[in-house]
Amino acid sequence: MNYSFFAMVSRMKYIDRWALMRNTENESLDSHSKEVAVIAHALAVIGNKRFGKNYNADRAAVLGLYHDAHEIITGDMPTPVKYQNDDILLAFKAVEDSANEKLLSKLPEDLRDTFRDLLTENDSELKPLVKAADKLSALIKCIEERKAGNTEFKEAETATRKKLLEMNLPEANVFTEEFLPAYEQTLDTL
Repeated sequence: MNYSFFAMVSRMKYIDRWALMRNTENESLDSHSKEVAVIAHALAVIGNKRFGKNYNADRAAVLGLYHDAHEIITGDMPTPVKYQNDDILLAFKAVEDSANEKLLSKLPEDLRDTFRDLLTENDSELKPLVKAADKLSALIKCIEERKAGNTEFKEAETATRKKLLEMNLPEANVFTEEFLPAYEQTLDTL
């Protein structure tokens, strides 16, 4: 039997993010997921080294890779639409769950539980790190667009910074203070 799960996952490169906004450079779900994985890993390492946590940094990275896999089927739902009201959010969560089940059906039965755990982000310890990494990735996109002269992302940058602060996650605060400023620099000054 042929299974298409990994062929579907490889299609992340065709899914564009930020569809309602004018972009100076398109961002694919693939590149976003990689960035979230890198940042989630970094947040876990920061937690372990600076705050005495015992996070599984490798698992945080893998959760980051798969955190938006459902968007292969659903596409990227713009945040203002998705979070417009509780009814829309609840309906979209059901659509996400259905998309994840569709992806899982493309695996052999004996592999589904492992990947279900990754797609549904059931890890209560690491989920906040992945959520923060997702917000940091969005903030980095906003910074990059602003640096390119695109004011379209101004409100998104302000809102994302606010949401990050409200998360009150020490690991994200460290990343914001120590690593985020470098994203303002040019290649020659890095």
